[in-house]
Amino acid sequence: MTSPPGARDDAALAAAVIAGDSNAFTELMRRHKEAIYRFIRHYVGDADEAYDLLQETFTAAWSALPTFDSRRSMRTWLRRIALNKCRDWSRRRLVRSFFFAAAPIDSNAHAIAAPESSGDPEQERRLADLDRQIASLPAGLKEPLLLTQFEGLSHKDAAHILNISPKAVEMRVYRARAQLAAALGLPPAENEG
Repeated sequence: MTSPPGARDDAALAAAVIAGDSNAFTELMRRHKEAIYRFIRHYVGDADEAYDLLQETFTAAWSALPTFDSRRSMRTWLRRIALNKCRDWSRRRLVRSFFFAAAPIDSNAHAIAAPESSGDPEQERRLADLDRQIASLPAGLKEPLLLTQFEGLSHKDAAHILNISPKAVEMRVYRARAQLAAALGLPPAENEG
């Protein structure tokens, strides 16, 4: 007898996938794809690249599912895979730009809009500018910022994914926000500690 969708937790679904139930993997993807896509899109700043990396993330997850520790969070595990895929993408991008030194790979970044259009051209322009600035942050600042501010993870959970201390996450988020404020011409934020 099959459980209705959503009735099993992530660990039970992972066990079902390992046992050969491909529908269980479909359910895992359904549960997590939007959050993982948002994370990737903020990291790379390009909607099409984000979809490709989302596919790569779930392909890698499918292969690595037997190594998933059911005592841990599926969400955190998938974000770690997505982060690794984003890092690989960044390295490939850097190599391409070095060898081909043609038009910048970011040349289409100006066309990125928020997922839900507000209809206000000025707001759309500011959101697109924010996307570009976030995508251009160094990985060491961008990753903690995305995990905490956009994905809602605690400093402790982000630290676990990034293999750094929670204090390092806090400092990097602070620096990322300061760099974004400067790049966007906003006043620096007071210490929000």
